[in-house]
Amino acid sequence: MKISKMIPSKIFVPSLEGLGKAVLMTAETILWIFKGSIPVKNTISQMVEIGWRSIPIITLTSFFTGMVLALQTGSATTNLFNEPIYVGTITGFSLVVELGPVLTAIVVTGRVGAAITAELGTMKITEQLDALYTLGTDPVRFLAVSRFLACFFMLPALTAIANIIGVYGGMTLTTNLWEVSPSSYWSEVLDFMTIKTFFHGIIKSSFFALIIVIIACHKGFNTKGGAEGVGKATTSSVMSSMVFILISDYFLTSLLVSLNIK
Repeated sequence: MKISKMIPSKIFVPSLEGLGKAVLMTAETILWIFKGSIPVKNTISQMVEIGWRSIPIITLTSFFTGMVLALQTGSATTNLFNEPIYVGTITGFSLVVELGPVLTAIVVTGRVGAAITAELGTMKITEQLDALYTLGTDPVRFLAVSRFLACFFMLPALTAIANIIGVYGGMTLTTNLWEVSPSSYWSEVLDFMTIKTFFHGIIKSSFFALIIVIIACHKGFNTKGGAEGVGKATTSSVMSSMVFILISDYFLTSLLVSLNIK
């Protein structure tokens, strides 16, 4: 009986409390946005940090992902049909629909989500957030709104870049390894792909952006326990974001397929 009484109090209650705080923070952020109370300078700065400065790692990751996909696809079809066929189609669909959004979100989680949590967590334990309250400034408006908007707009843009670079990486390997002409490769990519295919991944990346920034800001604002607490909050933020991204990916895919957005 004692164990059964301890489990809800130590697991479910803190989880529900954290969920409630995250929902309230998100609602407050959205309210500030609809009021038009947006710190423009901070938002632009965050867009540069989240978007522009993430391009090198996104480019490197997506380029080699496209090469690996093309290599695996070409090898498999060569073994089956004695020639590499549909390499562009399979590589393009895999990247645009699935791997592009998911890998980009995971990379941004590791780079940006961790940085947001660490930054806000450090401000929390050094009482800088309390100082903002004292000065009459709402930390959610001053710190969260800009990060919400920047992440929401920049992650789909990064996903689009990742898709293009990944498909180009697949073309680089295909044309050099199997001597397939670039025109044939791009024909395979574009012949079976519609605008809905492109938006399938972009819509998912928008939801992934919200997951990343909500968890990162929530963990940062509720950091406790000094420097060790900042480390724990950052680790928890990254792991939670990755788990929720992978779980939500299935449900978003199911929803979009049912709506014929594929």
